[in-house]
Amino acid sequence: MPAQGGHKGRPYVKLNEGKMSRTNWRVAVLSFLTITFGAWTAQAQRPIQETDLPPAPSPDSSGSTAGAAQTEAAPSSEVNRESPALSRVIDSFIQRENQLIKNLQNYSPRMEVYLQKVRPDPELGAVPDGDYYFLGQVRLQHDKAVVVRSFLKGAGPGTGLFKNASAPISHYFSMQFSPTTFFFSLTMDNARFDRQHYDFELVRQEFLGDLRCLVFDVRPKHRARGGLLSHRADVGLFEGRIWVEDQDYNIVRFNGTFTPAPANSVYYHFDSWRENVQPGLWLPVYAYSEETGVKYGLDRTLRFRAQIRFWGYGLQTANRQSEMTRIAVDSSSDVRDSSDSAGDSSPVASERAWQEQAEENVLDRLQQAGLLAPHGAMDKVLETVVNNLIVGNHLANLPEIHCRLLLTSTIESLAVGNTIILSRGLIDVLPDEASLAAMLAHELAHIVLQQTVNIDSTRWAFQDRLMVKDEDLLRYLNFRPSEHDEEAADTKAVELLKNSPYKEQLGRAGLFLRAMANVAPSAPELFGAHLGSRLVEGDHVRRMAALMNGAPQLERTKVDQIAALPLGARVTIDPWNDAARMVKAKPMALVSAREKMPFEVTPLFPYLTRFPAEQAAQGERVSPSR
Repeated sequence: MPAQGGHKGRPYVKLNEGKMSRTNWRVAVLSFLTITFGAWTAQAQRPIQETDLPPAPSPDSSGSTAGAAQTEAAPSSEVNRESPALSRVIDSFIQRENQLIKNLQNYSPRMEVYLQKVRPDPELGAVPDGDYYFLGQVRLQHDKAVVVRSFLKGAGPGTGLFKNASAPISHYFSMQFSPTTFFFSLTMDNARFDRQHYDFELVRQEFLGDLRCLVFDVRPKHRARGGLLSHRADVGLFEGRIWVEDQDYNIVRFNGTFTPAPANSVYYHFDSWRENVQPGLWLPVYAYSEETGVKYGLDRTLRFRAQIRFWGYGLQTANRQSEMTRIAVDSSSDVRDSSDSAGDSSPVASERAWQEQAEENVLDRLQQAGLLAPHGAMDKVLETVVNNLIVGNHLANLPEIHCRLLLTSTIESLAVGNTIILSRGLIDVLPDEASLAAMLAHELAHIVLQQTVNIDSTRWAFQDRLMVKDEDLLRYLNFRPSEHDEEAADTKAVELLKNSPYKEQLGRAGLFLRAMANVAPSAPELFGAHLGSRLVEGDHVRRMAALMNGAPQLERTKVDQIAALPLGARVTIDPWNDAARMVKAKPMALVSAREKMPFEVTPLFPYLTRFPAEQAAQGERVSPSR
């Protein structure tokens, strides 16, 4: 069975060796084309003059300095080709990149990988043809080994894809590799990024968002004898392009692949981005991977697109404890020793308080695990739509309804007590407010019918029942309603919608459900539910299916019929504190149906900025010094 390999943690993917000769595979690997993305926002694209190069940065707060003394000396011929200013810049970003590797050892971010296998389509360009999903926690250890812990329900000991580090990505591919493959898409080289192994060529200046960047091409220095690798250390070196911000010389983006690959193996291409999450601290946040022509088996071709997201850098206990130092102690004259309550609680009030305690315990635990966004502006948007449903149906006696955001890309919704939870992926793909209202109406119906409050739900009022490891939480929690409750909620939800401001727009919601049924058989992992029930099984819509009766027919090639949006279209997440906000993107007129891309993976182009100076001055989101 094929195995995973790599040098010092740099994984590569071994192809199925039993179906093709070694010679043919070597030809396939050597013919592999590197896909290099063009500049996103190019400005001042002219030859670089030495006067354009900023001075080398001064020592940073961590005590590190940039300079030739901290990098391997270059050969004399290379020094002669470089100006002193350019040499200082190169030495600086080499030092910064190696410092990033050390910084990553201090964090255990959440990592999510969503990959869609695609096939060519004559009208739509490419359409999903299978998918793969991973959600977990990763950590780079001091010995450069990667620890990956899956959060998925099917990944427990002996039961899932990731019971060990060499588990396959999917049965579609007949390849062996692990989630660590995608983790290392966010570091170019965790052990050999220096002048001894790489050549750097300055190309131009370019703006990424607000940042002026210096663009370099990076090539490995292969040591070859007779056309063969002279040492295993030559395997898996980065080759591509990097963008270096012009103040402290941090690498904020890299784009390329790793080369050369061992026989019968292949490395994938990545476009990776970092963000300035705290003053002076840049960390990996997004990566996009795409392959269009990897041959394997006898006659199979691998084509895929994948998004890799990192968040939850600020979840460490040490950071939470540091925030406790900011608690202000009230003066003795202002201290209150009593509450404003009327006195003893009635039995009904006590029952409701017990239910609320269970609900709050669950929500707090999900947020601590980096799975639920903290309260924020996104919740207000959702609660406004819920309020429209409540007012239109005269439900004034309901307890206060809250909304929260699940941080995952999978498409799901659920209700916990009196809180409605929608996933980031679901909000991303919803095309309009009426479709959002339909999703919220179903969960509101569960609350109206008192289906979210029972003896099973109040068990979480005992906090000890939630004292499980983060990686076990999704396997432990289950808020999946019964089929009877789902059918009753559907009926009630349609009633709520017909008495709401959205009653004339329900055809749009039905069209979204048609689009979901159309793509779900080709992307089953996207519709996998972590906590609740699936919205669709195969091509069978299990939620609000009655709305499809009044919806127009789905016309996939009609440009002006937008039934669903691509993934990542609406919500972005702060990688440090997990706060969610709406994407501020300029609307664009579509040229053809190929640009509709419903439920599909697309490249990621974040707008890069530096950490706001006013937040740094106020001490916001500042981690303990390291």
